[in-house]
Amino acid sequence: MEQDSVNRNEVEITTYDRLLRAWENSMEMVRDFEMYSKRIEDNKIKEVFKEFAEDEGMHATKLRELLLEYRDRR
Repeated sequence: MEQDSVNRNEVEITTYDRLLRAWENSMEMVRDFEMYSKRIEDNKIKEVFKEFAEDEGMHATKLRELLLEYRDRR
């Protein structure tokens, strides 16, 4: 096999792929933290999960903006 030939079994993960995956993961964490905050009776822990959901929501928003910007530049 030539060194310059393309490996057809290789899967390329692009910047877009990574942004998409990060955004999807972030959205899942938002849902999880919100669910935890609604199912926990301890107010201190409930508030921590609510705060985490809000923080992760900001991450998800930023990731989505980056994802759309990157897509539109291509």
